[in-house]
Amino acid sequence: MIFYKCYGNHDKNKTTDVDKLKENERKYYVFDILNNNDIVRDNEDFDRNIECPICRSRKHLVVDSMLYWCNDCKVPLYEQKCSCCGKRGRKFVKDCRIVFPEEKILLEILLGKKKGEFDDVSIWNGSGNIYYADGKNMKIKISGLINQDTDKIREKFDERIKTLNTEFFDGMVQRFITANKNRFNDIDDDAIVQINKKVRGYEDREIFISFSGGKDSTVVADLVKRATGRADICHLFGDTTLEFPETYNYIKEYKEYNPKTLMISSKNKDKNFEDLCKVVGPPSRVMRWCCTIFKTGAINRKIETIYANKVKVLSFQGIRRSESNSRNKYDRVSESSKISKQEVCAPIISWYDFDVWLYILTRDIIFNRAYRLGYSRVGCWCCPNNSSWSEFLSKIFMKEQYEKFHKMLIDFAKSVGKKDPDAYVDSGNWKARQGGNGVKFAKNSIVNFERCVKESLAFNYELTREITPTLYEMFKPFGKIVEELGDKRLGEVYVVDKNSVSVLRLQGKMGTKNLKILVDHPELMRAKDADEAKRKLDCQITKYQMCLGCRACESVCRFGAIKVKTSREGEDINRMADYCIDDEKCKRCQECVGHFSVGCYMRKVLSIKR
Repeated sequence: MIFYKCYGNHDKNKTTDVDKLKENERKYYVFDILNNNDIVRDNEDFDRNIECPICRSRKHLVVDSMLYWCNDCKVPLYEQKCSCCGKRGRKFVKDCRIVFPEEKILLEILLGKKKGEFDDVSIWNGSGNIYYADGKNMKIKISGLINQDTDKIREKFDERIKTLNTEFFDGMVQRFITANKNRFNDIDDDAIVQINKKVRGYEDREIFISFSGGKDSTVVADLVKRATGRADICHLFGDTTLEFPETYNYIKEYKEYNPKTLMISSKNKDKNFEDLCKVVGPPSRVMRWCCTIFKTGAINRKIETIYANKVKVLSFQGIRRSESNSRNKYDRVSESSKISKQEVCAPIISWYDFDVWLYILTRDIIFNRAYRLGYSRVGCWCCPNNSSWSEFLSKIFMKEQYEKFHKMLIDFAKSVGKKDPDAYVDSGNWKARQGGNGVKFAKNSIVNFERCVKESLAFNYELTREITPTLYEMFKPFGKIVEELGDKRLGEVYVVDKNSVSVLRLQGKMGTKNLKILVDHPELMRAKDADEAKRKLDCQITKYQMCLGCRACESVCRFGAIKVKTSREGEDINRMADYCIDDEKCKRCQECVGHFSVGCYMRKVLSIKR
């Protein structure tokens, strides 16, 4: 069964010709192309290019909720009838990924099986990390496997891999491709049409592929190149410096196989992950500061460099809703929430793992070898979102990196006063950390002030950092900085609007930590009262005290007015970053002021009890 959804703009009051119209929170509609009912079932006469009968938009393909298993061909099926042998399959799982011969060797070792015992077995990994052998649950408890001696496992694996047998596996792959040829045609056609539709509004030099080295971006890259007929389309690789070794190897291999491809790497060369972990603590599931500093910020800066004269660029990305609950509400096309100049198109947004591997194997394209070892995702190897199985694999295949990171986690646990640091780390509790309690740098998030008893719109701040010229940059979103008008004895600086009317005044001598701010016209700050003006001031004070050069503000500004120059490796990481706002580019929109809660991304990450 194949379902389609329309992403068009439907006015429910104007669709009286439709008896049943299902609407969810995002106003998507399920419809029947043929009969105007609420569900469509594919058949031989179905025209995949037909438009929605309600709004005339083209339908979008989505995956069914159940896969099937063919006992004869020993492969999962999208449709119940196997296109390889013609027989009907039984209900299997909602989604699955293929298990390669390398991972089968690992399973043999972990389960105490003889060498080659799984050579002629079709093994797949279904939802919930459940392994199936020839369609039957292997009833493997991952928690029981990951406690084994990884050094011994590595020795056995290195020995058995020398005589890898892939004969049965290769035949199984061909049956899998044949059995699901209809599904491949559907997802391939749908993605190609959507890509062609989207690129019409962009010039060739305004389009690029966000390439991570993972399976999803690999598929998207192949689709975009085929749809546009361009082998030279730009691939932007966001090198977080925390990639799998196999990812770096794959990038090199990809270049060799695609010599015409323009592969550009974005990398934050000014920051060191381990040094930052010592200052703000390791990232957690809810505090993934690493993404902003090592990925988003670096990519945004590269985009600003490459597409400096472009108002908008189109990025094709391998985002899929099935990857996580947070991505379940993503649209196929959207404005980037992190990089203002970028529009994002996710042509495989509705695909599942089954579809991704079907495409890769059918098209016979090269992919990251980490998947052959058993990894289900290959982002940052030490990501707090990684599963315990992924960590276990890293213990085996990345021993030195794993032990170094593990020691860093232990040291952090000790520094914040955990009673049993080893248990805190090994149990995975570090992944659930919230806020900056116990972290020394987090004290910079506290803004100390007193209202002036004589003036209702005057505020006295006690800063955690000494006043430098960078402080003035934080107030440019409210107007132009004019030092000449101020009283030099007080270290006074005026902030004026385009008509030279004073918006506010800053009073504080360089090298001191006492700052007084007098608001002359709160309405020019777009503040309705003193409290709102105070909140905006606090946002900028927080930025000044907390700035580590994460570059989140750079990404927010759609005019490219903000530039952050950070400390380089070897310098004091606590040193204030050089934060600059270009007066000529700044439109005083104040988006950078209120974009993050209380003004600063790092403040959001390191919130503490007050």
